[in-house]
Amino acid sequence: MKKNKQFLIVLVVSGMLLSCVPARQYQNLEARANENQEKYEKLKDANRLLTESNAELEGRLEVLEDKYRQADAEYQESSKRLLKSKEQLKRCEENQENLLGQLAKQQKGSARETKALLDQIHKTQDDLNLREDEVVRLEQDMKRRMKKLEALQNEISQRDKRLLELERALSRKDEAVMALKSKVMDALIGFDNKGLSISNRNGKVYVSMDEKLLFKSGSYMVDVRGAQALNQLAEVLSQNKDINIVIEGHTDNVPYKGSGALKDNWDLSVKRATSIVRILSLNKGIDPQRMTVAGRSKYLPIETNATAEGRSKNRRTEIILTPKLDELFQILGQ
Repeated sequence: MKKNKQFLIVLVVSGMLLSCVPARQYQNLEARANENQEKYEKLKDANRLLTESNAELEGRLEVLEDKYRQADAEYQESSKRLLKSKEQLKRCEENQENLLGQLAKQQKGSARETKALLDQIHKTQDDLNLREDEVVRLEQDMKRRMKKLEALQNEISQRDKRLLELERALSRKDEAVMALKSKVMDALIGFDNKGLSISNRNGKVYVSMDEKLLFKSGSYMVDVRGAQALNQLAEVLSQNKDINIVIEGHTDNVPYKGSGALKDNWDLSVKRATSIVRILSLNKGIDPQRMTVAGRSKYLPIETNATAEGRSKNRRTEIILTPKLDELFQILGQ
């Protein structure tokens, strides 16, 4: 179809140019047009032949495909029959071998049968002996494991007992601490909100006294009001002899500027703690061996030293009361 359009275009163009081209040129164009037309006809015939041949080949292909499918189905069926035949043949051979074997046994007589039976009995007896030995070994191992288990059970029982004793001792210690705190609070009730605080931390009673309650600024001499509070506290401590006493002196971070024997805040914190120990020691009911003195200087503040209020709280003396832990140590050492 495309070639027909090209041919018509050539003819139209040739007609348009007929009036304006020489006769020779027109003849050349006409000859080329005829030649193209002949080629077009030949190609058209060849295309028709190819189309017919293609249709024929497609028909043959369909026939071949049908034959292939039929042959493949027959092959698969034959394979199944062959496999089945082989299985039947194998069963026949096995049946034949069994029959021959039975026949041979009948011909050999009962002597061999008896020997085979005895061999089987001996083998079974050997297996039984092995099993009995294995059972004996397992029983011995079980006894050893049972003894070990009993030992572990006893150890666990002992640990449970010690743990229960320890829990009871800790409970008694906590009760003693709470009772001591209550007694100290009752003894120092008149000093509430006057630079004294009492708290319970880590199983200990902390009696914290501000500088203003005990000392003048830069001094380590306890004033009258502070000595009164310490004497009242000493009465409680003398009645509770299972209490260890630690006195800690604390300062702020302002450098000490006094004169005399004191050089710095270390000296001041230690001398203040020592002054308190001397007052508590006046009570004959307090054994000096129960008391320990420590100077902490500026290195354990409870508030910031950046404000006057914070520095005032850091200038303090703490009396730390701890119940003796002899019972606990004894339990832990068992």
